[in-house]
Order: sequence, then structure tokens, then C-alpha cells
Amino acid sequence: MTNAPAGPIPGRQMQTLDTLTDDQQQAVLTLLAEAARNDGQQAVSEQGRLQLRGEKRDGVQHFLVGVDDTLTGYAQLEATDPVEAPAAELVVHPSYRGQGHGRALGSALLAASGSRLRVWAHGGHSAARHLAQVLGLSRFRELRQLRRPLVPLDIPEPVYPDGVSVRTFVPGEDDAAWLAVNAAAFAHHPEQGQMTQRDLDDRKAESWFDPKGFFLAVRASDEGPGGEIIGFHWTKVHAKEQLGEVYVVGIHPDAQGGGLGKALTATGLRHLAAQGLPTAMLYVDEDNTAAVTVYERLGFTTHEVDLMYRTES
Repeated sequence: MTNAPAGPIPGRQMQTLDTLTDDQQQAVLTLLAEAARNDGQQAVSEQGRLQLRGEKRDGVQHFLVGVDDTLTGYAQLEATDPVEAPAAELVVHPSYRGQGHGRALGSALLAASGSRLRVWAHGGHSAARHLAQVLGLSRFRELRQLRRPLVPLDIPEPVYPDGVSVRTFVPGEDDAAWLAVNAAAFAHHPEQGQMTQRDLDDRKAESWFDPKGFFLAVRASDEGPGGEIIGFHWTKVHAKEQLGEVYVVGIHPDAQGGGLGKALTATGLRHLAAQGLPTAMLYVDEDNTAAVTVYERLGFTTHEVDLMYRTES
């Protein structure tokens, strides 16, 4: 979320759409890329960028604001959580900031959500804080990005509980079982726990996806030769930035508390280091003290923060 409010602009137009044409998708992606070059980070999350594509997605709306034929800003609203308020992300082109486009998008989001709204501000910049105040939003969530060097990789050898082994994800064979464990592990997480087969397929289709970096902790069972999945560590490589990511670590509630998360994290970090990557990063909620403690003990420190604001109602 970015932009400072200003007065109205003659000729400004707002479109609210369920799907985007190919040309609209490209225009939004170009806007996002230019904003990222200016800001040093993406204003719309990976999930939001994936949801730009394809056919209509239930609960997702796109907001385009522009003057004449120029796209000056974009917002996305996702109303898929059965409990939480709809969540949004928004961005204004760097050349058009300070002209009220962010406020126009924010007002449209409030209207579409019935004034029950959550908005991400990636990086927590001062302009985003000001816009949140103007829109009547209050800060309530902090997502930290942590980083650590992978050279030297001064972490102990991973130790797994008795009867637990590690293998890599097999696309098409492990999808349903992994989705079930992911849902159980993140039952109270507003984004990760609701991942669907379509969401998984979207990520499997990305150029960065590599099943050799997707580790599953399995326990021998009658469910088949692959064993029962009880935890996982999905890694990701940002090739351009030469950055490895602890993309997501999840442990089934029945297997928590035995050091499985620490062992899986170490396995993934060793894999990333073996790719010759100098640095690893991850995202974790500030209030997830157990995970923060594990990661800090593994040498991670805070690099930057994303903030979420919401209406009081």
C-alpha cells in the first residue's frame, strides 16, 4: 500500500473487475515492476500477482484507477476468509503519487468491503501509514522478513524423531495429502491455511518451482509406501536476487513440539546452501513467538517488516 492523499483529478476513472484481459494484466504487471524498482520491494504479494491471471476467482476483485488512458494505480480485494474481513493490497505508479490515487483506491476498497477491510502495507513506509490514517485504518499485524547468511552454514546436523524420515515432494501424487497437512498446520493462519489445489497448481507452474527443494517429513503408516506426511519445508530460490527462501515450514498439530520444525528448517537451509546461494530469507508473524525463537536461534535477524491495517468494525 502506498501513496499520499491529495485533491481530485479531472478525468480520473475507476474500474472494478472480476477478471482482467491480457492487456490489463500486462499493464498491471508493468506498473508493479516500475513501483518495485522505485520502492525496492513488491507492493503486491506473490498470491496477489498469481491472482491477476486466468479465469474469475471467487471472492477476488481488481480495481484499476487511471487518467485518460494511463493506468496510475491498482488494488486487489480478496474476500475468501469466512471469518476475517476482506484483505487488500494496493499500489500507485511512482510518477503519479501524491495526487489522490491511493485515497481513491482505498475509498473504493472500503465501499466494496462494506467498510470491513484489512490492507497490507509492504515495507511499512510512512506514506502507507499516512494513507491508513486518512482511511480510518489501525495497525494490527506485523509480518517480519528475516535473513541470515548461508556462508558459513553454522547450524547443527538435523535430527529427526524416531520413525520419521525425509523425502521430497512428488507432484501429482502428494498434492492432496500435503494440502490436508498444510490446512491442519495453518488452521488459524488467514492466508496459508486456505490454500487450494488451484493455488498449489499456480505455484507448481512457476519457473522457480523445484520439487527437489520441497521436503516432506513422513512417518511409516498403512497409507502407502510414501508414508504419512506430518511436516514439510518448501524452499524457494529467487535466482535473480541470488536469495534462498524458507518458503513455508508446517508441522501437523499431532507432531508439534518434538523438534521437527527445527530439523526440517535445517534440512532446507542445507539444500539452499548447496545451491551456492549466499543468503536465506523467510517471513514470520511477529506474534508467532515459537517460530521467531526457532529462527533466531538458527541465526536469522529482522531485515524488514510488512504491516497490515484494518478497520475497527
